[in-house]
Amino acid sequence: LDLDKIASEEEKQEQKQAEDQYKDLLTRVKEVLGDKINEVRISSRLTDSPACLVVDEHGLSPHLERLLRDAGQNVPMSKPYLELNPGHSLITRLKDEADATRFSDWTHLLFEQAVLAEGGQLEDPASFVKRLNGLLLAMG
Repeated sequence: LDLDKIASEEEKQEQKQAEDQYKDLLTRVKEVLGDKINEVRISSRLTDSPACLVVDEHGLSPHLERLLRDAGQNVPMSKPYLELNPGHSLITRLKDEADATRFSDWTHLLFEQAVLAEGGQLEDPASFVKRLNGLLLAMG
C-alpha cells in the first residue's frame, strides 16, 4: 500500500475541486491584472499567505531581474503566475466581492503584496499606498 500515492491522488482531487470552485474568481482576477501576469491559478503550496508569484521553470525571480537590470544587463520582463490560496479569508472575501471597484482594488493589493513578498519593487508605490489606505478606511 503506497500512502504517498493515495495522498497525492486525494490532493489532486482537492486541487481540482478548488480550481472548479474558484474558476470565476480566477477569470475575474486575470481580467483585472491583464498583462501583468501570465496566468492566475489556485495554489496548494500556500498556508499563511493569500497569494504568491511564481515564475516558470526557466524564469528569473523579480528580485534577480532587478539586480541584473541594475547591473546594466538587458533582461526581458517576465510575466509571473499569480497563485491564490483558497483557504485564506482574503481570497474568500475577494471571491464574494460584488463591487467592481473594490474587487479591482483588492486584486491589485494582493498582487502588489505578492510582488513585495518576492523582493520585487512596485511600479507605482503611491497608488499602492492610496489603495491600501482606501481599503483600510472602508473597513472601519
